[in-house]
Amino acid sequence: MRFIVQIITNGLAIFLADYLVPGFVFQGDIITLFIAGLLLGLINFFIRPILKLISAPLIVITLGLFLIIINIALLWLLEYFVPELTITGFWAYFWGVFIISAVNMFFGTRKKKD
Repeated sequence: MRFIVQIITNGLAIFLADYLVPGFVFQGDIITLFIAGLLLGLINFFIRPILKLISAPLIVITLGLFLIIINIALLWLLEYFVPELTITGFWAYFWGVFIISAVNMFFGTRKKKD
């Protein structure tokens, strides 16, 4: 259930980035949007920890700012696998990462009350 919520959250984040960021263009339907959300979730689950481990010294030296570069690289990888997604320019990547991270943080920190 939690993974499905993550896919929906990633799809919503990509949609919001498309709407808010110039240069961040998604031209697919809702099914393709959720496939992109699934791929983003898989990339973040499998590849992101490896990149963080490899670049740990750079992350420490830059006080965590290198994580932005890692997230931009992962977004570039998503763009490679999803032809309906086109991102042009560094600032489109930067603000796209910012919006996707903010949406995931908002929905990821919500806890079910017992």
